[in-house]
Amino acid sequence: MIIKSYDLNHIVQNKYSTFLLYGENEGLKEEITKTIFIKNFKGEILKLDEKEVLENSDKTLEELQNKSLFNDEKLIIIFRVTNKILDFIKEFVIKKIENVKLVLNAGLLEKNSKLRSFFEKEKNTVCAPFYEDNQQTLSIYANNFLKEKKIKISQEAINIVIERAAGDRINLKNELKKIENLSLSKKNISTEDILKLTNLSGNYNIFELVDNYLAKNQKKVSKIINENNFVNDDSILILRTLLIRSKRLLKLKNMQNENKNIDDVISNYKPPIFWKEKDIVKQQMSNWSEKEVKEKIFEISNLEILIKRSTSSINLISDLINNY
Repeated sequence: MIIKSYDLNHIVQNKYSTFLLYGENEGLKEEITKTIFIKNFKGEILKLDEKEVLENSDKTLEELQNKSLFNDEKLIIIFRVTNKILDFIKEFVIKKIENVKLVLNAGLLEKNSKLRSFFEKEKNTVCAPFYEDNQQTLSIYANNFLKEKKIKISQEAINIVIERAAGDRINLKNELKKIENLSLSKKNISTEDILKLTNLSGNYNIFELVDNYLAKNQKKVSKIINENNFVNDDSILILRTLLIRSKRLLKLKNMQNENKNIDDVISNYKPPIFWKEKDIVKQQMSNWSEKEVKEKIFEISNLEILIKRSTSSINLISDLINNY
């Protein structure tokens, strides 16, 4: 059975015992797992990797079946799940093991995935996709966090924090925690405070790299690359930042079709573009056609798939950055 991720809260307490959470939004999956499955659970909680389960799958099923007759409830969370675990899940569902809940955490699963197909069609299992966050969902998350903590900052500052999170809820949560800590010693937090605070994350050079790449400032790009020792772990953040900025550029180019005045287009863009960024955004708009931006977005999306499978992903990023 397929449900939306936000409906899990209503269904977890029902008869269902087997859940598949799949998709690229690791931050939201982590949040849902903690708040809906783990919070207030009074039984034993086990966190396992798929490999650990499959090494002794028959023995694991037998132990679960025997112990469930005498022990309190168990919650078993299995990470890095793939199609390999399907036979184990089928056996678990057939045996109808009581007092045990299974939560499977998988990455992106294609439509033809056997595991995904089983969970979608089986009436006694629950399948929830977790899509990547967008500007709107991250904005809601940030505003709810700040409201709960009674922290007042401008919407412009919130937009800066969201953009520097590069579409990742975990990054956003870390930045909001920094703001919460700052609020303990400083009542009035300005946009400048936010800029300085988020710069401390070490991500500033990545944003500077991406902005200058899209502005086609090749000398500046070369200087940033030479002055920073970017490693493979930086690859996804660089790529996602580039994708987010490219999509923003495409929207600006679309708006420019109706209004040729670049200053007006930038001023009317939502969420508002920070005043310090406006000059470089102008350069970006002047240096790219709408067709070129679309092609670049397609190229970046394809590269992201390669990077997740590559052990030298930073080299792939360098090839992209150094060639227009």
